[in-house]
Amino acid sequence: MKVVIQVAAKDSAKAWGILVRHSPGTALPKRTFIISEEAARALREAGVKFTEISKEAAQSNDRTNR
Repeated sequence: MKVVIQVAAKDSAKAWGILVRHSPGTALPKRTFIISEEAARALREAGVKFTEISKEAAQSNDRTNR
């Protein structure tokens, strides 16, 4: 599952160091990233402050609507 986050300005450099090791994510303008949940967990564990903007919706296996 992918997560869209925006990293706090003061933690930007620290976040970059963690993200290059943990995620083949996408960097967007204004310290915004699309990363894996694993990478988000690594950022939290390292004390990097960020705001979760969006989370990929889980796919449903519900076949009753066919």
